[in-house]
Amino acid sequence: MKCSRLVSYFERLEITSKRLELFSILADLFKEVTVSEIDKVIYLLQGELLPPFHGINIGMAEKYLLRAIAKSGDIDANDLLKKYRQIGDIGKTAERFCRGAASLALTVSEVYDAIYQIAVMGGEGSVDQKIDLLSSLFSQLSPVEAKYVARFVAGKLRLGVGDATLLEALALSKGERAFRASLDRAYHLTSDLGRLAKIFYQSGKDGIAAISVRLGFPIRPALCERLSSPDEIIEKIGPCVVEIKYDGFRCQAHKRGNDVILFSRNQERTTPMFPEIVEAIQTIFAGQEVILEGEALAVNLITEELFSFQVTMQRKRKHNINEMAKNFPLKFFVFDLLYLNGIDYTHFSYTDRRKKLAELIPKNQVITLAESVVTEDTYSLSRLFNETVERGLEGLVAKRPDAPYTAGARNFNWIKLKRSYKRELTDSLDLCIVGYYTGYGHRTKFGIGTILTAVYDKEEGCFKTVSKIGTGFSEQELIDLSARLSKIISHDKPREVDSEIVPDVWVMPKYLVTVTADEITRSQNHTAGRDATGAGYALRFPRVVGFIREDKGPYDATDVSEVISLFNMQKQVKME
Repeated sequence: MKCSRLVSYFERLEITSKRLELFSILADLFKEVTVSEIDKVIYLLQGELLPPFHGINIGMAEKYLLRAIAKSGDIDANDLLKKYRQIGDIGKTAERFCRGAASLALTVSEVYDAIYQIAVMGGEGSVDQKIDLLSSLFSQLSPVEAKYVARFVAGKLRLGVGDATLLEALALSKGERAFRASLDRAYHLTSDLGRLAKIFYQSGKDGIAAISVRLGFPIRPALCERLSSPDEIIEKIGPCVVEIKYDGFRCQAHKRGNDVILFSRNQERTTPMFPEIVEAIQTIFAGQEVILEGEALAVNLITEELFSFQVTMQRKRKHNINEMAKNFPLKFFVFDLLYLNGIDYTHFSYTDRRKKLAELIPKNQVITLAESVVTEDTYSLSRLFNETVERGLEGLVAKRPDAPYTAGARNFNWIKLKRSYKRELTDSLDLCIVGYYTGYGHRTKFGIGTILTAVYDKEEGCFKTVSKIGTGFSEQELIDLSARLSKIISHDKPREVDSEIVPDVWVMPKYLVTVTADEITRSQNHTAGRDATGAGYALRFPRVVGFIREDKGPYDATDVSEVISLFNMQKQVKME
């Protein structure tokens, strides 16, 4: 496929926000794409060279991108910077000033490979070499091709196409929506949509059905449903295994040979940050291949006290790692076995997975099994819950003993009980920042007074507003937040955001904050869960708890269905 043809589809995607039309455009595109390039087309649509867990991105600062555009267009870099500030869009700036006389009809693969070469280039003098290579690429592109390449390199390719939309379109491109369930399963096991699409194109549904767990490819974590009381849990699943719910880093460890890779909840590599976990896995699982899942928490080794999430967060850094490891050592509470020596354990029952873990993990200071108890009655579950809360922990997770590990799925195989639901909302929500207000009075010096937040609607593939929040940030956090959000400002409402409210500044969905509130209410102003009457859901007296959730990405935001479920729990308690 020629790059110009792909760009024509980008232009069609950019001007529509209608979900069915997005499916149709993408399905038409996929019908034209060959097996050899489908993975690259998928990655480009996602705005990335490879999934985050590969650790490869373009990594070119905007100032260097502008230098490449200036060189291609034979324009003074300072003059171009002034023009860019007036235009406000790096893509439109490239479209206007890059001087590719006409497209040389480069293929999608040629353009992708050129950008990939730039991304992996390193060493002394690599910045200038990257600028030269990108400038050369621009000189071979038409203006409209340059526009989209510039946006891609800058991380600002805003097509409003999420992974769920791509999966749906892949199924439709083969004329059978029923493929979607198999595609979802395979994606949740591998987290690589480009690789999945290539297998689908090469081997069809049989190839997808054969996909299983693979070392080095993070499995998307299984998720919990909520219920409001021990009674409901026992009624729902009967006898269950009850585990402590730890508030730390969700951590997935992959080991092959002596190599260990740690992945965060959102599939980012965190291996260098947690050296003690790596060393313990190498020792305990010497000579074995394994994938483990658990929570890593900072711990006082003398008192065995578990520190709060905010303290544990200090371990997520790229510098002074050894010093932080000494001050805040980690303990890895393992609660699941997903793979062992060639065997995919996600098909096994929870009971069998847990039994095997108990055989594998000896008593040691760093890695331990998550605490668990088998119970079949409400009284025992209530007592366990109260004891857990008294210890300062988050709560419990009840697990169905005969259930397999359902990657990426939220269902009643796992049910969390964080605390009893009273009149107020006592659970927390993870909300995505989609805009902010510049503030007034004392807060004007920070540039941010209030943030506009949203939940994610998986069914519609967009973010829907649920609250404006101005409480919970310290002054230093407001300064830090302003610096972060200034880098992802959108001059228009992001296409994947559904909002009736217009903030002073829109931002691209990227950062999550954890929020508590007094209760969930109905609202005509917010779009989360909006029904035929125009009423959505909103938070009453919301406040931020902690700072940005570094361990989560935008699509890990609380789902609309969870908000509705919490609202119904409140109604139930009030009636009682």
